Amino acid sequence: MAVYSASKNSVDLAIDPLITCRLCLAECALIDMYELIDCRCLYCRSCMTQYLTILISEGNIMSITCPDAHCKKQGQLEAAEIQRLIEPHIYEKYCRLKYQREVENDPCRTWCPEAGCETVCHVCPVPASSSGASGEAPPIISKPVHCPTCGLMFCSICKSKWHAGQTCDEHIHSGAADDHGGIPFNTNDDSEIKRCPLCHVPIERTDGCAQMMCKRCKHVFCWYCLASLDDDFLLRHYDKGPCKNKLGHSRASVIWHRTQVVGIFAGFGVLLLVASPFLLLAAPCILCCKCKWSKCCDDEDGDATTS
Repeated sequence: MAVYSASKNSVDLAIDPLITCRLCLAECALIDMYELIDCRCLYCRSCMTQYLTILISEGNIMSITCPDAHCKKQGQLEAAEIQRLIEPHIYEKYCRLKYQREVENDPCRTWCPEAGCETVCHVCPVPASSSGASGEAPPIISKPVHCPTCGLMFCSICKSKWHAGQTCDEHIHSGAADDHGGIPFNTNDDSEIKRCPLCHVPIERTDGCAQMMCKRCKHVFCWYCLASLDDDFLLRHYDKGPCKNKLGHSRASVIWHRTQVVGIFAGFGVLLLVASPFLLLAAPCILCCKCKWSKCCDDEDGDATTS
C-alpha cells in the first residue's frame, strides 16, 4: 500500500504541468514562465521580453506595469527585474531614457541646451510665495542657469540664452529664439499649441475635451487656464470661474461621469458595510474548518507512515 502511494506520487511529480500564457495564449512549461514580483502574475518569458522591448523603444519607461489590463494590483516592474528579462543593450537604453526623464521632470535640474554639452545643471527652486493661488496655474518664472562645463548662461524655462529684462514670450516673439518655433508660454485661449505647465513640453489640441494629460510627465491640467486637475476627478473646475462650461462635453455627460465616480465609491462602501457583519460571523467558522482540515491531513500522513 505504501509502495503504491510512493510510486504514484513520483509519477505525478514527474509530469511538468503546462501553464497558459495570458498574452500569447500558448501553453508553456513552468520553467519557461516568469512570475512578476509585485503582483504574482505569470507570463512566458518570451512575451515579457517582447513587451518590455516595445515599451522601451517607444519611450514609455517611467512606469512599467503588469501587461494585463485587468490585473487588480497593476504590479510595478523595478529596474532589477527588467534587467533580467531584456538584452543588455536594451537595458542600457532603458537606464539612459529613465535618467533623462527624471532630469526633465525635476524642477531643480535641467539639461544644458548647448550642442554637444550633456551637462545636468542645477536650477534654484522657486520660492513658495511665488506659487499661484488655489485653482490657478502658478506663474512661470524664468531664472538664469549657469552651465559649469561650457559656461553658457541660459533661461531655465525656454532654454535659450539668458534674456534679462524680457519674458520668455517676448524673447520668442523677438526672433532671438528661433529654435523654439515661436511656441508661447502664455495662456491664450485660441492657441492650438501650448506648453505643459509642469514640464513645458509642447502639446497640440485641435478638438475634444479641455481636460488634458501631458504624455511626458502625466500631469493633468485645464487647457484654457493651465490649472492643475490632478486632484479634481469630479471636474468641479468647470462649474465656475473663467472656464465655466468649457469642458467640451454636454452638462449631462459631466453629471453622468460624476455619478459614475461617486457611485463606484459609494458601492464599495455599502458593500463593505453590509458584508462586514457576515465576515465577522464567518471568520470563526473558516478558522475552525481550516484547523479541522489541517488535522485531517496530519492524521492521513500519520496513517500512511504507520502502514
